[in-house]
Amino acid sequence: MIGKLLIANRGEIACRIIRTCRRLGIRTVAVYSEADAHALFVREADEAHLIGPAPAAKSYLRADVIIEVARRTGADAIHPGYGFLSENAEFAQACAAAGILFVGPTPEAIRAMALKGAAKALMEQAGVPVTPGYHGDAQDETTLLDAARDIGFPVLIKAVAGGGGKGMRRVDKESDFPELLKSCQGEGQSAFNDRRVLIEKYIEVPRHIEIQLFADTHGNAIHLYERDCSLQRRHQKVIEEAPAPGLPEAMRLAMGEAAVRAARAIGYRGAGTIEFIVDVSKGIDGGSFYFMEMNTRLQVEHPVTEAITGLDLVEWQLRVCAGEPLPLTQAQVPLNGHAIEARLYAEDPEHDFLPSTGTLSRLVFPSGVRADSAVTQGDAVSVFYDPMISKLIVHGKDRAAALDALRTALIHTRAEGVKTNLGFLRRIASDPDFRDGEIDTGFIGRHIERLTAPWPDYDLPVDIPPSPWHDATGFRLNLPPASPVDVRHLTHSLDDTHEASEVIAPMPGLVVAVHAKEGERVEKNQPLIVLEAMKIQLTLKAPRAGMLTGISAMAGEQVIEKALLARIT
Repeated sequence: MIGKLLIANRGEIACRIIRTCRRLGIRTVAVYSEADAHALFVREADEAHLIGPAPAAKSYLRADVIIEVARRTGADAIHPGYGFLSENAEFAQACAAAGILFVGPTPEAIRAMALKGAAKALMEQAGVPVTPGYHGDAQDETTLLDAARDIGFPVLIKAVAGGGGKGMRRVDKESDFPELLKSCQGEGQSAFNDRRVLIEKYIEVPRHIEIQLFADTHGNAIHLYERDCSLQRRHQKVIEEAPAPGLPEAMRLAMGEAAVRAARAIGYRGAGTIEFIVDVSKGIDGGSFYFMEMNTRLQVEHPVTEAITGLDLVEWQLRVCAGEPLPLTQAQVPLNGHAIEARLYAEDPEHDFLPSTGTLSRLVFPSGVRADSAVTQGDAVSVFYDPMISKLIVHGKDRAAALDALRTALIHTRAEGVKTNLGFLRRIASDPDFRDGEIDTGFIGRHIERLTAPWPDYDLPVDIPPSPWHDATGFRLNLPPASPVDVRHLTHSLDDTHEASEVIAPMPGLVVAVHAKEGERVEKNQPLIVLEAMKIQLTLKAPRAGMLTGISAMAGEQVIEKALLARIT
């Protein structure tokens, strides 16, 4: 077994890995940026080493610096977590060259799945069904638009090196294609240093179901059942559960077998996930499933698989990396009950889920619930990294019991000091359609108004009897009901006859690009500035037509929330 492990990551996954290592008697080495000097994972590791300033490109993405720390500290192995260098074949190869074990697949397996077009071609050869689309080398706009026309709108533009919901744009009509293509290419360049894209048929009523698989160096490959990750916004997962609600047993078996075939086709080793899209336009029973991509790493949502199988997937990763065979055969893998995970983010659902930063003045989770957290009460949420605060994982004998446990856990969770999506999660857990299993990836978009309605200031206990004191209809004694006020529609300082003339930063972040110059004439909704924060890229557009008479934003500059970036007259 490994004696000392360096964790090349941060936040909740670093804390998660440390927990398993402590149980197994493995010493841990954390690496951290200047922004994370006082972070929870730094405090919990056996030792911690500074590797650079806050931007990930100067710290967590510095493979050479991380490997040097591993050498200096005598670490036997490096666990990359997820994100950052976890699917970087060159990093895996550099670890091997330095005589350090990489907790993950071989560089060759990572490369085989890294580019979505090549991966789909390989899956077709292995007999795994793939989504219809264009996966060619030609990347000029004319070729890509012609491909989109042939496939038929709506289509999905995807960065070939993308992942985690980044580098994806839905295009509903041809006139929108050029702008969305440029946007997707820009995000691919920024996030993955690769502008190339592919075009796929957009499945209009899809469910996102993925298979957790494991393989060792002795020729064994198995799956640990499926997870349903269909509740998403902007292609980012919000709620995950296992097993998938309503999935026919025949489809479960077929998807599991396809995932194992995929792993064997590339000589896979360690933990991986095959992501499928399931067309449920005719119901789950009559649906077809298609390969989307393979994540050659552990997934954020792995705890729900741990909950239904009773296994520690990080321990399995470490044992496979050390050369041990898989502990179980396919027939021995347990499947008990139902598990659900909810991601608690520092973001504002009432204002298009913009990220929120600040200090967590209060953070409390109920006892008896698994909370995988990146922070504790009193910690700061930084602008530089992912805005996830914690993951809450619950388990029950069936889906109904798990949903009750999730609702109870969320109602008794407290997160204050920054804006969070806690009320949004509570509304999802209480939503009758979600509880009935009527889900697909468009669920949140269809019900966004009711799901983002402000949660009451009071916190109701579960199953409290109806009370007139909780009536929000505007009841008044001896008077007609008052008109309810929707606070989301209260806006700042402007007469209806005037248009806004200033472009304001809606969040703190990095100015990625500026698309206009002072003195230029701009049209309403013309893209002006691209702002990036917490792994989200936002294009700020001209609020009105006019002359750009003042622009204070410069590419590469960090700006604060509500900063004046441009003025139009």
